[in-house]
Amino acid sequence: MADEENTSPEEQALADEWAAALAEAGEDAGQDDIDAMLAGQEAAQPAQPAAPRAPMEEFGSAPPSPNLPVNLEGPNLDVILDIPVSISMEVGNTDITIRNLLQLNQGSVIELDRLAGEPLDVLVNGTLIAHGEVVVVNEKFGIRLTDVISPSERIKKLR
Repeated sequence: MADEENTSPEEQALADEWAAALAEAGEDAGQDDIDAMLAGQEAAQPAQPAAPRAPMEEFGSAPPSPNLPVNLEGPNLDVILDIPVSISMEVGNTDITIRNLLQLNQGSVIELDRLAGEPLDVLVNGTLIAHGEVVVVNEKFGIRLTDVISPSERIKKLR
């Protein structure tokens, strides 16, 4: 205890933290134990200032199996649930020349690559996620999903 006068405020604060931690653990912490732990820590990290530590967050157990339905509960998805995405329905498509594009006017008909009655593609941010059919709900168009693409198939299409 004679060199308590030579202890810097940072070292004293660290010693107090160690004493509190040992007290919580139920051990009888003496100054000799604290000094030994501090000496061991200083030997492991010579003359480097300690960086502030962020608390560890608990994110639950391992990620769910890809065969299970997606669970919207829990902390893993809370961060992204409010991110807006663009959803669109694709009736069909075709390729035309710029000359034909410039000649389009009201009443023009563009032939698409799909047959009448064939399911529409449902795209989220340009990625196919489902197929569906057109329905009318309260005088507005809607789409009833008939087939949802599995997440593993979506990933395969990205590669």
